[in-house]
Amino acid sequence: MINDMTEGNPLKLIVKFALPILLGNVVQQLYQISDMIIVGRLLGVNSLAAIGASAPIYFVVLLIIFGFTAGLTMVTAQRFGAKDYDGVRRSVTHGLVISLLLSIVITIFCLCFLNNILSLMNVPHEIWNEAYDFTFFLLSGLFLVIGYNLLAGVIRALGDSKTPLYFLIISAILNVFFNFIFIYNFGMGVVGSAFGTLLAIFISAVTCIWYIGKKFEILRLKRQDWILNWDFMKEHLNIAIPLSFQFSIIAFSLMIMQSVCNTFGANAIAAFSAALRVEQLATQPILAIGLAVATYSAQNYGAGLIGRIRRGVRGASVLSLSLSLLIAILVRVVGKDMIGIFIENPSQDIIDTGVTYLSISTLFYFFLGQIFVFRNSLQGMGKL
Repeated sequence: MINDMTEGNPLKLIVKFALPILLGNVVQQLYQISDMIIVGRLLGVNSLAAIGASAPIYFVVLLIIFGFTAGLTMVTAQRFGAKDYDGVRRSVTHGLVISLLLSIVITIFCLCFLNNILSLMNVPHEIWNEAYDFTFFLLSGLFLVIGYNLLAGVIRALGDSKTPLYFLIISAILNVFFNFIFIYNFGMGVVGSAFGTLLAIFISAVTCIWYIGKKFEILRLKRQDWILNWDFMKEHLNIAIPLSFQFSIIAFSLMIMQSVCNTFGANAIAAFSAALRVEQLATQPILAIGLAVATYSAQNYGAGLIGRIRRGVRGASVLSLSLSLLIAILVRVVGKDMIGIFIENPSQDIIDTGVTYLSISTLFYFFLGQIFVFRNSLQGMGKL
């Protein structure tokens, strides 16, 4: 359902928009966590470590994709806020063309240099083959990931954050089923986990296409919408490229951390991987607030309502502060128990390492929440 965020109580609109995003992100994290639980319990610590050691590579690519497609759909949201529906359709077609080119370039680069990247990350010899197979298979399906993120971003740009949630829930259930079947019944090992993930993403992308065609009349593309304009293309790239670069900085820092962690062996890798999943799940509320602020700011910026943006950002900042403090306390209380979920009979060394990581990182959740709010508000206005 289309939702105009240029009218109504700013904070109420942001929270209402953020809730489905939060639930969707939690569902997405849960099915990634379920992958690790299935792998850790069915295949053992080394297989879990193989996924964990190579996961930052995929995470870097995902963040670049997420930032890039989010930047593209910021223009879509701005056009929608300005009631320029021809511009909305043209933004979608330009985004599709750019995304296709991006998927080709990233896929070729990653697959050609995967061995070199794994070497730079100090992946241990005993888990090398599984790490390579898992990552290679995931990276081969990047076009599906890019396509889904762009389509879901377009739907959210028009103020509908509920529909992508429904599709995610369906794909999450299927993902758990696929992973169990491919690993347990077909004996595909870590590749089965990657295959199940890509199949679930494919289903999400197809359902997005179906829904857009059926429910969004203003997105029914016409022939003239496919006429590309370089200036309009540059408008998209001027937001998408800096935004993807910002996301990549975070991802590359994680890759560096993982490469150092990989030198300490399978137990340390498994502990870090489990703790990181706990953290990613815990920080979803403040991330959802930031994503909601981005769409809110983009629509209101397109409508020229700068004062309204200021009021929304102020309320979101206070809300994010409260949530970040609550989450930090919660993680410190239950973090130890959550780490133990990933591995059958984990050693005390694994538990202690994971808890140490969470004890340090929770000190900075407040700053993370504020970054999400203010950075996303600027991004929504195209001020990068």
